Amino acid sequence: MTTRPLTLDDLLGLDKYVIDEENSHIQIDQTCCLRCELKPCLTVCPAAVYVLAEGDVVARYENCLECGTCQVACDTGGEGGITWKPPDGGFGIIFRYG
Repeated sequence: MTTRPLTLDDLLGLDKYVIDEENSHIQIDQTCCLRCELKPCLTVCPAAVYVLAEGDVVARYENCLECGTCQVACDTGGEGGITWKPPDGGFGIIFRYG
């Protein structure tokens, strides 16, 4: 029997998410993102929440690990286009292991 390394999706699947489908805790200012050459959000997020879709930075907030790394990276290496806040009470990630 051979085993394969766990993918990011496999690892994220170990956690439970309670998603607020009406209110994202991540807001993106596309005007700032268009000026941003480095786009650090695309590489620093450990859950790969940020992706480029048709030239726009898009957040898949339902995968967010709530570490806030994106906010720090955007404010210091980007153009300040990301506003991240903890999800409203009762919503967000529930870590099952660790």
